[in-house]
Order: sequence, then C-alpha cells, then structure tokens
Amino acid sequence: MTEMAPRPVPARTRSATKPPRRAGRAAMAAAVVMIALTVRATMFDYHSADYVMFLKPWYDHISTNGGYHALRADFSDYNVPYLYLMTLLTYLPVPALAGIKIISVLFDLLLAFFTYRIVQLRFPDSWQSFAAATAVLFLPTVVANSARWGQADSIFTAFLVGGVYSVLRARPWLAGAFFGLALGFKLQAVFIFPLLGILALSRRLPWPSLLAIPGVYLALDVPALLLGASPEKLLTVYARQTGAYQQLTLNAASVYQFIAAGTHADILRTAGVVFTGALVAILTGLTVRSHVDLTPTRIVLLATASVIAVPFFLPSMHERYFYPADVLSVIAACYLPRRLWYLPVAVQVASFLTYLTYFAQSSQPAGGGATGNGAVSGAGGNAAAFPPAPELRLAAALMALALVAVLWTTVREFRAHVQSTPATGGTGNPGVQ
Repeated sequence: MTEMAPRPVPARTRSATKPPRRAGRAAMAAAVVMIALTVRATMFDYHSADYVMFLKPWYDHISTNGGYHALRADFSDYNVPYLYLMTLLTYLPVPALAGIKIISVLFDLLLAFFTYRIVQLRFPDSWQSFAAATAVLFLPTVVANSARWGQADSIFTAFLVGGVYSVLRARPWLAGAFFGLALGFKLQAVFIFPLLGILALSRRLPWPSLLAIPGVYLALDVPALLLGASPEKLLTVYARQTGAYQQLTLNAASVYQFIAAGTHADILRTAGVVFTGALVAILTGLTVRSHVDLTPTRIVLLATASVIAVPFFLPSMHERYFYPADVLSVIAACYLPRRLWYLPVAVQVASFLTYLTYFAQSSQPAGGGATGNGAVSGAGGNAAAFPPAPELRLAAALMALALVAVLWTTVREFRAHVQSTPATGGTGNPGVQ
C-alpha cells in the first residue's frame, strides 16, 4: 500500500504551535532588566564623596527652600535640567540617596534601548542588538556610575546616543533636539560635536537643524527663569565650570598621566586646549575633503573616535568623562566585530581602573574625612591630593591604544571602496556598511 504523504499544516496552525517571537524577546528583555535593577539595588546604600559634598546639600537646599522656588537661587554648579529632576524627588516619598540613583538608573535603561536600536539598524534580524544592549547595561562603569556613585552621566549620554540614532535614521531635527538635551544636562556633550561639524559640512546634516541644539538648551532654562533665576547665572554655568579645576587631569585616562606639570600647569592646560582644537579642526577638514559617503558604519566610527579623542587630549578631565566612549565603543565593535572586538575591552578596562582609583581615594581619610559606606574623604578623588598611580598610567595607555585602533579603523573604512546604491547611500539604511 502506498503511504500517503502528510497533509501540509496551514500557516496559521504552524504559527500557533510556536511561541510568539516577540513575546520571547520581551520576556528575555524583562529578565535582563530585572537582573540589572537587582544588581544596582545592592549598591544603593553607598554614599559617594560627590553625594555627600554636592548632591545631598543641593537636595537639602531645594527641600528646605520651597521646592521649585529654590531654583531661583544659585546653589549648584550643575545646569538646571538636572535640578528639575532633583526637585521632583523632594515631592516624592523617596529617600534622597535612592531617588538620585533611581533617576540615573532609569536613564541606564534608555541608554540600553538606544544602543539596541542603533545595532538593530546594522543587524535587523539578529541577536547582536540584544547582546549589545545587555552588554551596555552591565558595563562595570555604567553600573557603578549610577548605582554606586550616583552620577548623572547616563542622562546626557543617553541623549547623545539617541542623537546618533536619529542621525542614522535621517531625522536631523530630532537629532538636534537630542543633542540639545544632552548639552542641557552636561557640558561633556560637546565631546561629540566634532561629528556634528563633519555631518554639517558634508551636508549629511542640514545646517538649520543644528539650531535645535541651542533652541532646546535655552528652552530648558525657561522654567528656572520664570521662577526668578538669574539669566546671567544660567547662561554662564558652563563657563564657570571650566575654571573650577586647575589640575591637568583628575584621574582621567588621558595623555596627561604621562606629563609632569610642575610649575607649568597653566601653560600646559592652555596648550592642551589649543592642541585639541587644532586636532579636531584638522581631522574634520580631512574628513570633509575626502568626500567619502558617510555610511552608518562610518558615522558610528566618527562618533566613537570623537568621544575618545577629545577627553583624551583636553586637560582637567575627570575619570567619568569617558562614559560616552564606554558605550559607543560597544556599538562600534558590533558594527565591525572582526576589526574592533577588543575596542570596548580596552576602553572599559581603562575607564574602570580610574573608577577604582576614585573609590579607593574617596575611602581614605584626607583632611578629617571618614570612610566606607556612608562616609567620604575630604579629597573626594581630587587628583592633587594623590600622586600619579601606576594603574592610571596603565589606563591612559589602554585608552591611547583604543584611540589609535578606532582612528586606524576609521581611516581604513574611509579608504575602502564601498559601492552604495542611490537608495541607500548616506540615508542611514541599516544594510549599508
């Protein structure tokens, strides 16, 4: 007897026998988020030096001076957008320490989301985007910055990465708005401005869209102005920040770990600023003159090179200022895994070494400070209070290696003759390398 062939299963029946793909991904994402939040929660009791000396006094000032009405006074060296979030905490039944850290942790999640979306442009139907987002969410510096340190670097970096994502999606005005938000929270957003200059000069980013950056920045000041804050103080907050530290480096993994300042610190600081500006101008000019199509991969490489090079050569940088490099190095490695698999490793090891140095310094008595969970030293990670450490020079050497690697890879990518079709060339299509 002839065996009858099995009847084909209808498509609807076949799909019903398998768990929905989106539901599986959502469950995995939820599990990763829960683990990430649990890990961070274990660090919430730690009082960093910056929290005790800066963040907690700002919170107390706001809490005891009428909430949002306290913003009319000049009591902080942070710009007001972050103070809006801190003020909101004073109206909620949340302890100051936990609330400040929760704000940053929430932006950790936003940062992971934009990482996922950028890598998804390169690999639409692959696991790389999920892996990249997970890697960023569990980077030691990302975890420590928000959950242990209570710092706000995840906030401005999330907006920076959101701006890069908008550029890749050919949404220039949204990109400008994101970059404006990043600048509103932290001056360190300027580290990615060389990329914006290249994009504008190459007509990849329309010049008018750049107006969104100052527009959003100024709009963020409006609530404080309406509350009675001084326009002069609001508009000069970053100018005042730039003169707050005179050291060549504050634990940063920068070139100044190899330079003995001596009595010439002021001259070296000025020379460092001039050199960095000249280097950015030269590299921008060379990139624009090459007339190479700015594909998504090249834009990611330029963004990564920018956020590594600028803080590496600028003086008076803190250890936290390589935070955007920590994140974008992961994205760059996902775009070119065979060439740059080691880039996030070098950047992360360098950055985390500086974090460890900060925490070690802030737990040592210096000028009457105390130690451990809940106490701080008077040094607060001040580089002037401690001699250069070998681990900081190792960190600087690793960051230099990372910078050379990403610059060399960018040059190779620009030299490559990649054929782009009219439909994909320079539009941010995920299939373009």
